[in-house]
Amino acid sequence: MAGSSLLALIDDIATVLDDVAVLTKVAAKKTAGVLGDDLALNAQQVTGVTAERELPVVLAVAKGSLINKAILVPAALAISALVPAAITPLLMLGGAFLCYEGFEKVAHKLLHSRDEDEARRAERVQAITDPKIDLVEFEKSKIKGAVRTDFILSAEIIAITLGTVADARFGTQIAVLSGIAVLMTVGVYGLVAGIVKLDDAGLHLSRQGSAAQQSLGRGILRAAPWLMKGLSIAGTAAMFLVGGGILTHGVPVLHHAIEDMTAGAGPVLGAIVPPLANAVVGIVAGAIVLGVVTAVNKALGRDKDGH
Repeated sequence: MAGSSLLALIDDIATVLDDVAVLTKVAAKKTAGVLGDDLALNAQQVTGVTAERELPVVLAVAKGSLINKAILVPAALAISALVPAAITPLLMLGGAFLCYEGFEKVAHKLLHSRDEDEARRAERVQAITDPKIDLVEFEKSKIKGAVRTDFILSAEIIAITLGTVADARFGTQIAVLSGIAVLMTVGVYGLVAGIVKLDDAGLHLSRQGSAAQQSLGRGILRAAPWLMKGLSIAGTAAMFLVGGGILTHGVPVLHHAIEDMTAGAGPVLGAIVPPLANAVVGIVAGAIVLGVVTAVNKALGRDKDGH
């Protein structure tokens, strides 16, 4: 009897662990859309500090990210336990915000010339190199800005994950949310650390005696800026796909319309149409939200950043 009880307990534990593993994979897949933008934004946030301080700054931001998630995960679990009906509205808000962020980036690119962006970049570089600048305070402001950015992106990740595990047992929800929180923090900031040190690695290799090392170093130096651009583009596209997908699943009319479009379609169209439809919904939703935010800011006499 004791043996069978032990086996039953082990089987229950194995089942829970299997559920956690499956749901964690699903949540990671769904939240991956936020990560490209997360990587690009945080890598940009920590640029401008001196080379020897880049990794300490990334570590400080990673610690802030863990604190953010230590606040967000219990809050998400409390919502799931006490007000489960709020999960879908929160997901819809998160999806709309993702679409808004993505469309704001596209609008900025379309409405601002490269010369304007270069002028702003030159102003930032001049400000950073000003000897009157307090580098300690500058570094602290960089960290605070990155942690604020992380809080928003972490909230999106936790909200999407919560929607994935909404119907699971409470213990499974705890395991998946905690696992995603740690996995995303370690993964994102490990990659951010690698990205911000790419130029240093390229410079080091380009100064070595071997022609192959020098060639590799020069290749890394040329590739680093393109990597940042690629992450930003992929992140923006993913925001429309993920945000639009959340909205279409939350609005039954849109969800059924997409199902009707793919009904009877072949495997190729069946795989292509839903993501394209999600992207279109995401772009339209982003444009609407940006228009509303811009109108409200103008009515209140604020600038584009809401100040």
